[in-house]
Amino acid sequence: MKKILSIAWKDTRVRFSGWSEWLFFLILPIVFTLVLAGGTGGSQDSRVRLVVVDQADTPLSAELVAALQNSEAVRPELMDLAAAENQFSQRSASAVLIIPADFDLAHLEKGNLPIELRQQPNNMNALVAQRAVLAVLSRVSSAADIAKASLSEAEQIRPFASAGERQAYFEAALQQAQSLMAAAPARVAEAQGSTQNPVPYDPRANSSAGQLITWVFIPLISISSLFAYERQKGTLRRLLTTPTQKATYLLGTIFGQVAAALVQMLLLVGFGILVMKLNWGHAPLALAVMLVASTLAAAALGTTLGTFVKTESQANGLSIMGGMVMALLGGCWYPLEMFPHIVQNIVRILPTTWAMQGLLAIVLRGQGFNAVLPDAGVLLGFAALFFMIGIWRFRFE
Repeated sequence: MKKILSIAWKDTRVRFSGWSEWLFFLILPIVFTLVLAGGTGGSQDSRVRLVVVDQADTPLSAELVAALQNSEAVRPELMDLAAAENQFSQRSASAVLIIPADFDLAHLEKGNLPIELRQQPNNMNALVAQRAVLAVLSRVSSAADIAKASLSEAEQIRPFASAGERQAYFEAALQQAQSLMAAAPARVAEAQGSTQNPVPYDPRANSSAGQLITWVFIPLISISSLFAYERQKGTLRRLLTTPTQKATYLLGTIFGQVAAALVQMLLLVGFGILVMKLNWGHAPLALAVMLVASTLAAAALGTTLGTFVKTESQANGLSIMGGMVMALLGGCWYPLEMFPHIVQNIVRILPTTWAMQGLLAIVLRGQGFNAVLPDAGVLLGFAALFFMIGIWRFRFE
């Protein structure tokens, strides 16, 4: 046991000898978790942000902005022209709506009112904003057409005494048309599906679980680089001259990296509980089983990979590439439901898929030990298979 702990301590010191390892151990996982979760404590408004420049500042322009605020698709944000142009040039605004100074009732009664909508090219949010603006303008245009028709009928019955009287009649007709359109009964009724999901999607939970898996799997698969490093330095060959057995060396190396990974996982879980207010701690036994099973599966992959690679740089490259690909396809970066159905079935051969499924059962769905047993069992199966391959193929030379 003393030899195992000595080997584990030696590998831990080698791994954390540089400051960059701390960057990957804690800082980057937290940064990516917050970025993919959209931050914590922010607005839950999922509507597309639409920058609005109101150069008219008239009752008609205020009515247009109010209609946009009631939209289910866009969230208008008022600012001056210079600030809007600056955000648009920096691509921080997908769309900018500019309401010109002559956007008032007098010009509306005379004819069409042009407005300017600037959109970023090949941007889905800009297209959503365009559709929302067109929908609001269509309602304003319909009310204006009704008011103009009423004005024309009134002029045929009795000409107006002055331009002021004519304008006043048009404004009253427009207001009445808008009121009648707002009170009109809905022609199409929406029905809620009967298969409603009782668990709402929480991007914070998906981000916390996904980044925990991503940044733990990559260094555990990098166990292969430890084996390659020892071979290059000749220390594995020198072990042949000592009474240290192969099993002792492997246990020490794997134990040290698994212990470090469990510490990293617990720190990220604590961050999720304290900062992101996630319900990680309601089923501690289920969480412990999933964390241990996930680390063992990743460590087994690293052990097997270490028997195939020749150099440390080769091991590092394959570990990062393999870890990232498995994390992406396993649903750690984006929900698995966004992938085609055939892909969702294929990626079940990856341990990251099962790890993500089990952790989401805990933090998102509030489930316990019995619910994660199948996922943990599959992960332990991965671990057993790859540990057997790795131990069988392991050579000191």
